[in-house]
Amino acid sequence: MRPDDRQYLSSHEWVKIEDDTATIGITDFAVDELCSGNEGDLVYCDLPELGRQVEAGETFGEIESVKAVSDLNSPVAGEIVEVNPDIEDHLEILSDDPWDRGWLIRVKVGKGDGASLLDATAYEELIAEKA
Repeated sequence: MRPDDRQYLSSHEWVKIEDDTATIGITDFAVDELCSGNEGDLVYCDLPELGRQVEAGETFGEIESVKAVSDLNSPVAGEIVEVNPDIEDHLEILSDDPWDRGWLIRVKVGKGDGASLLDATAYEELIAEKA
């Protein structure tokens, strides 16, 4: 079971909201889909500049493997206040620990609803349908 202290998008991003800050990353399922279990297949990650405003559901970057490129979508609206400095040079972090060290960005949450967020149980059901 994926962590139940966060919510998920059907495009396989997760968000953990604490106070007015949302930490955003991609799920282990997304990593596996991109690299088929071979962490060396992840080759590039493009993350946004600090201060950029994002809307819920908006693409904020992309991640690339030897077999696919995938957009990274924001589950919430707000201002990007932090970008994980380790990810772009150490993509293996995403394979090793997508839930903690593998976070991608932090967003100061703005007003408005989040994108269509799923709880952990609903996300598990979504993954089961794809299996």
